[in-house]
Amino acid sequence: MYFILLTFAAQTDRLAEFLEGHKAWLHQGFEDGVFLAAGSMTDGEGGAILAVGESEEELTARVAQDPFVTGGVVEPEIIGVAPTMMDPRLDFLRGGE
Repeated sequence: MYFILLTFAAQTDRLAEFLEGHKAWLHQGFEDGVFLAAGSMTDGEGGAILAVGESEEELTARVAQDPFVTGGVVEPEIIGVAPTMMDPRLDFLRGGE
């Protein structure tokens, strides 16, 4: 499981220019079954995505295609998480382990 942090860069004045492409990129990630949740960070500094089902290399390649990333609007950070404790309602995230 991965958390993807998309922190706004200095060029947020160009946000609107890439917004529709970013939304389409997000929708594709959900359609592909990779993204489970996405939204704004509560501090207003960017967004975050919960992702599963791809290797770190595959996810890095996917994130590199985000128009916000290619347009320099956000700086991405991918954080891998290997839960050792989890509420049973989230067992589907274990990926068959």
